Amino acid sequence: MAELTRRDTLGAGVATLGCALGAPALSQRSTADVIVVGAGVFGVWTAHALQAAGRRVMLVDAWAPGHVRASSGGESRMTRGSYGADEVYTRMAWDSLAEWRALSARAELPLFHRSGVLFFFPRMEEYAVKTMEVHRRLKLPTELLDNKAMARRFPQIDFTGVEIGLYEPEFGALMARRSVETLAAEFVAAGGAYRRAAIAPPDAGTGLLARITTSAGETLEAPHFVFACGPWLPRLFPDLLGTRIFPTRQEVFFFAPPAGEDRFTVGRFPNWADFNEGDIFYGFPDLEGRGIKIAHDRHGPRMDPDGGDRIPSAAALANVRTFLERRFPALRGAPVSEARVCQYENSANGDLLIDFHPDRPNLLLVGAGSGHGFKHGPAVGRHAASLLLHEHAPREPRFSLASKGDHKARAVH
Repeated sequence: MAELTRRDTLGAGVATLGCALGAPALSQRSTADVIVVGAGVFGVWTAHALQAAGRRVMLVDAWAPGHVRASSGGESRMTRGSYGADEVYTRMAWDSLAEWRALSARAELPLFHRSGVLFFFPRMEEYAVKTMEVHRRLKLPTELLDNKAMARRFPQIDFTGVEIGLYEPEFGALMARRSVETLAAEFVAAGGAYRRAAIAPPDAGTGLLARITTSAGETLEAPHFVFACGPWLPRLFPDLLGTRIFPTRQEVFFFAPPAGEDRFTVGRFPNWADFNEGDIFYGFPDLEGRGIKIAHDRHGPRMDPDGGDRIPSAAALANVRTFLERRFPALRGAPVSEARVCQYENSANGDLLIDFHPDRPNLLLVGAGSGHGFKHGPAVGRHAASLLLHEHAPREPRFSLASKGDHKARAVH
């Protein structure tokens, strides 16, 4: 299949999605054309895209949209277009931004904060060079800054050992849990069905999947199914995904700025990522008074999304604080205002998974957000809906199941 190269091939607009779906007859026990399992960012945007195309959709989650165990839970996620040579993700992030901004404009409280994003590097290197090549080709308003320019614009940051930076003025921060809740509420208000139910692993076998079963023994039938279950995908499909998706423990910390300090607020302080020779740390401004968020973008140990404890470790805090106090002198000694343990669900190399089950042609698998997927939610939803709605829809080879290995070799940052 040819690689996708424009937004119109990455799912088209939901208003133009076709009508291939619906060829199988509806079950007499179902009122849904599609059941979407998982009400995280990928699931709700897929449900939204299908609903906008006129399909009857049931959205199912074991807890609630953006719940505490979900990879889509928590306060904030970064949206940025710096992806080195991986143009497919730059395009998806840029295309998705318009829909995030539209959703934010409709919401009672803001879901997107245009704080800008600064990626900085110890020297000019291939990742930065390739990022700028892609951004210039796509005509994005990204600025290349030297050390002095960054220090003038953001004096809160100690840029010792940093040579260049990439500043993306249109990107920023998404309020994660609130965004998922808002879109799910819109979906229901527009006539979509939502069920709180735990789903058992689908029956083994081949051919069209006729039904799924809840933990309470109820069966749910539909002609088409989407499983967008984040770190639960390996549990639901152990033979297929048990060695292809790796849930890992990730710890995030928020630090309280001094009373009256406003230099770390949106408009004065950006979202940022320190490439740090590939050992990336990243963070957020003080969003809505929650504190300055900082995390180490290093894959942690394997995480059980159900039974894994959510207690932050002293070692992770010490690691982040050491970095904090080196890069942000004004925050030395700042108290922790909040901490969170979540998880990534990584593919072997960081690429997303959007592909049909090899034995179940009416079951679409959507996941492997790999720590960078949240921002792409609208584009993922359009692409997933397009695959369901168009028999010959363009496919991105990097999202295929066949491309997913079983040995970690992270290549997407």
